[in-house]
Order: sequence, then structure tokens, then C-alpha cells
Amino acid sequence: MAANICGILLAAGASKRFGSDKLMHPLAGELPMVLAALTNLRAAIPHVIAVVRPGATELENLLSAAGATVILCANADEGMGASLSTAVAASGDVAGWVIALADMPYIRPETIVKVAASLASGSAIAAPSYRGERGHPVGLSSQFRAQLEGLRGDKGARSVLRENAGLVQLIEVDDPGVCRDIDTPADL
Repeated sequence: MAANICGILLAAGASKRFGSDKLMHPLAGELPMVLAALTNLRAAIPHVIAVVRPGATELENLLSAAGATVILCANADEGMGASLSTAVAASGDVAGWVIALADMPYIRPETIVKVAASLASGSAIAAPSYRGERGHPVGLSSQFRAQLEGLRGDKGARSVLRENAGLVQLIEVDDPGVCRDIDTPADL
């Protein structure tokens, strides 16, 4: 376990492309997608903040019951940047964050452990790579707090990664889940 690393689960999207509340959609007929993503994240990082949009009471209760610290992002409609900014601001004094997306439920816990461990051992930015493609979750050290808290729009941490590309430590993993997000029912 990586000490003083905070997991962030971004779960404040509107599921517009999916056509219904995708995060509550059961995978293989059982576990809701969001709960699968949270379970994998919490298996690697005990301290997880989950960000949800106002009015998502069922989602909020589910995530809270599963052990996440749930916070509401009042301006979730602005996009992923607003959600990430809200989570980082609420995280307290941590060494870094591993940022996971609630619509990526197939990332293995051991992959998340590797990203967190890379941060804990001094990497500024860490991300898994599967067959040459950078995936998720992305880890960022606390040196990026101000930039993350200043994010807006729907790009998430992409601008921080682009501006600091030389600092990204890629970790080759045999985990296709790092590149598999669910945007539409066909992605299932």
C-alpha cells in the first residue's frame, strides 16, 4: 500500500452517450459498474474520495456504503475538470492522488497498486501503459495541487499531463482494463 496517497473516483458525469445511468448499470448481471470501479480502487488504496453530482442520492448512498468518502460537485455540469478540482480540494494533506474513472470498472487492483507505488517512490506523474497505449488510472503527486484545483471544463487532468509530459512515468502492465472505458451500451 502506498502511504498517504488518496484515490479519487470521478463519478459525477451525466451518462449522456450511454442513454441511462451507466454507473448503476450491472456488469455481468450483478455488480453496478461504479461499484466495480470503486471496489478495485479501494482494494489498492484505502482512502478514496468519490465525486458525484447533486441529486444522485442512490449513487451517493451506494458509494458511501462501500467505504468511499462521497463529496458533491455543485458545478459537475462544467465537466470532469470541475469534479477533479473539487476532489483534490477536499483531499487534505496528501502526497498525491490516483485518479480513476467510474466508467472504467475493469482495471485490476494490482495495476492501481503499481501506479500508487510509483507515486510513493517519487514519480511526479505515473500511468499504466498497455501494449504501448497510456491508460488509467493516472497518478499525480502533490506538486500539482494548485494546477488540479484550478481545473475547469471537461478535459480532466489532460492539460497537466500534456504540460508535464516529460515527467510521466509509464508503467507497462498486462491489464487491458486500463484502456477500456464504457461510454455506450455497445462498449459493454
